[in-house]
Amino acid sequence: MIFGYVEKSVSPVSTDLEKINGFTRSEFDADSLYIFSVALCNNDIDRDFEKFSLEALEQLKEKFLGKTGIFDHSMKASDQKARIFDTWLEKVEGKKTADGEDFYQLKAKAYMVKSDENMPLITDIEAGIKKEVSVSCSLGKSVCSICGCDKRSKICEHIGGREYKGKTAYSILSDVKDAYEFSFVAVPAQREAGVTKSFDFKKEDVNMTDIIKTLKSCDSSVTLSKIQADEILNHIDSLNEEATLGREYKKNLTDEVVSLCAKAMPDMDLSVFSGVAQVMTTKELLSFKEAFSKSASSDSVSLQLKADKAHKSNNIHSNYKI
Repeated sequence: MIFGYVEKSVSPVSTDLEKINGFTRSEFDADSLYIFSVALCNNDIDRDFEKFSLEALEQLKEKFLGKTGIFDHSMKASDQKARIFDTWLEKVEGKKTADGEDFYQLKAKAYMVKSDENMPLITDIEAGIKKEVSVSCSLGKSVCSICGCDKRSKICEHIGGREYKGKTAYSILSDVKDAYEFSFVAVPAQREAGVTKSFDFKKEDVNMTDIIKTLKSCDSSVTLSKIQADEILNHIDSLNEEATLGREYKKNLTDEVVSLCAKAMPDMDLSVFSGVAQVMTTKELLSFKEAFSKSASSDSVSLQLKADKAHKSNNIHSNYKI
């Protein structure tokens, strides 16, 4: 969120070393470790028009203990450079969020080993070059500030950042499922740092109609869950299958209309009509089929007033008797 950044290096105290050695396989002393503090996230409204609830920050405080610091949210083990060993929630006196609440920050302490490999990063942190951070976590609720609808399970009409009767719409994030890592980023996803937010969806919660509505309502980038992505891929596969059947049906319909044309209009150049039929819509082909079928039906009706040559009569008017 806003103010997600590395603050400064700190000198470890005995309690810090105790906490750190709770994560290590062997004990490290103060001289072999580099320790720094970082403001992970807060409860202000970010540029995606989302904010963590205070309850969510309390949950994240517990979830981020022991999580690693990496580069650009890379999942490679080689990019793991630091580990969080302490977290706390801090109220910033005299500061308010955009929606008028007291401003709280989730802060942490992290440690790195002073190795040759890590020294360039330590130097960049000290120089203020590596400063911005982004955190990645999973949440269960995203509540609309206007109508109170949980966007995780239902679609509402309010779009983040737009005003409704003088109130700006945003989403309140809560029900933390997990925290994954914090990352050093060159360009934060949000104002001074970003939060990569994902949501847990149960299979029964996924609805293709709702997913499409969500995608249509987004005017910026959007992140999909694995289940949502799978649902979209399944939907595309289904559409491809239906499209294949539709193309086969149209081809058969085109051949049928050309055949009917040959019967109804024997003088027509079929190669010309066939070329035209190939570019007709299904609706146009059905219209021609109906017209040709009606024409063929009317031509096959027998005349009821036809003279019977086999019948001979002296009465000259007998040919016209019914």
